[in-house]
Amino acid sequence: MSTAARAVSRLTGASAGAVAFALALTGCTAGSDSSSSGSNTNFVSGTGEISTVKAGHRTAAPALSGETVDGGKLDVADYKGKIVVLNIWGSWCSPCRAEAKNLVTVADDTKAKGVQFVGINTRDLQTAQAKAFEKKYAVPYPSLYDPTGKLILRFPKGSLNPQAIPTTIVLDREGRIAVRALKALTEDELRKILDPLIAEK
Repeated sequence: MSTAARAVSRLTGASAGAVAFALALTGCTAGSDSSSSGSNTNFVSGTGEISTVKAGHRTAAPALSGETVDGGKLDVADYKGKIVVLNIWGSWCSPCRAEAKNLVTVADDTKAKGVQFVGINTRDLQTAQAKAFEKKYAVPYPSLYDPTGKLILRFPKGSLNPQAIPTTIVLDREGRIAVRALKALTEDELRKILDPLIAEK
């Protein structure tokens, strides 16, 4: 039995949608960028794993709110007016661990420029695992706790929705989806993603 399947089998009372999420979302890998192909020419594909959307064609992100890993409350809508970097991660995911220091460094460097990082922790069946991850990597920003993927399922099909773990989705200052990366990101990649959005007026 795969790791993802074992995780699903341990989830009690999970909704059918959450189970579908666990089975459909590629675990800990960077899949192909299907949203960048086909007839929708509004998407611009770079490496095949990072997609951007021109300002005039961006769609609003879904409502994302709930309990954080540390037991607080968070509503991403409260950050409207800032660029929001949503990183979907799990403590069990090796690429998530590999990119953690890059996220932390860039989050610290861009905070004064109006950039807010927010994690979405998924498939960690206990917050203790996620808390240990955040402590180890000195993560300075909050993470919504989403063990069954209910928040992730709010991204509509056909949009730049999460399709892998880790996935990073960047919202512009109006709360619209501007970038999706289906891979662990380097510092350089993060900066190249954020610099044009920071420059937008």
